[in-house]
Amino acid sequence: MDEWRTAADMDSAKPAKALSYHFFTARREKALSKPVAKSLTKSPKGSNQLRIIGGLWRGRKLGFPDVDGLRPTGDRIRETLFNWLAPDIQGAHCLDLFAGSGALGLEALSRGAASSLLIERDSRAAAQLNANLELLKADGGKVLQMDALGYLGTATAQRQTPRFDVVFIDPPFQLNLWQAVIDRIEQQQLLSEGAAIYIESGLHDQYLPPASWRLHRDKTSGSVHYRLFYRDAP
Repeated sequence: MDEWRTAADMDSAKPAKALSYHFFTARREKALSKPVAKSLTKSPKGSNQLRIIGGLWRGRKLGFPDVDGLRPTGDRIRETLFNWLAPDIQGAHCLDLFAGSGALGLEALSRGAASSLLIERDSRAAAQLNANLELLKADGGKVLQMDALGYLGTATAQRQTPRFDVVFIDPPFQLNLWQAVIDRIEQQQLLSEGAAIYIESGLHDQYLPPASWRLHRDKTSGSVHYRLFYRDAP
């Protein structure tokens, strides 16, 4: 109200003041009509980016697409996991069954794994994984665009040579695939002696590992429960 009373007063004032009021009013209206600056409308910095935590590509940032259920393993959890795996990751053959952003499979390669097979069913996510492998010149990485359970049921999986030394199992939580994946891995005999198996789940999700899988480490972070098992030799 104070602003409009000032306007009325200025209309009855001297011509010079009236001109001044109309001049500044026009400038104000022009400013209000300008579009919002791009810097205020773009996505927050760092969104849809994965950062490699350690190893050869430490600090490198890689993009990944918006895909339903794609939930990269957090930096803190990855740091803890790969500290656990430090004695075993060099020269290891790894299988990332729900690759998504590649957070686990690419981190393994960065830290010295000999190979990392990334299974991802979404075409956009798989394409981005291939692009990131090319960007990093990661010869040991390979992407298969297919469903994880479908892969585990194929003859290709049965003939996998060498067998896997490290397997990452981190499916979309809402799909409840842990038990089916665990059972097929054992049925297909995909694991080397002493293989490491990482499983990430919700706090209350249930699954029963085989008797030969010995729990090594077990932690929670927020609503996430993560475990590392080792497969005992027959």
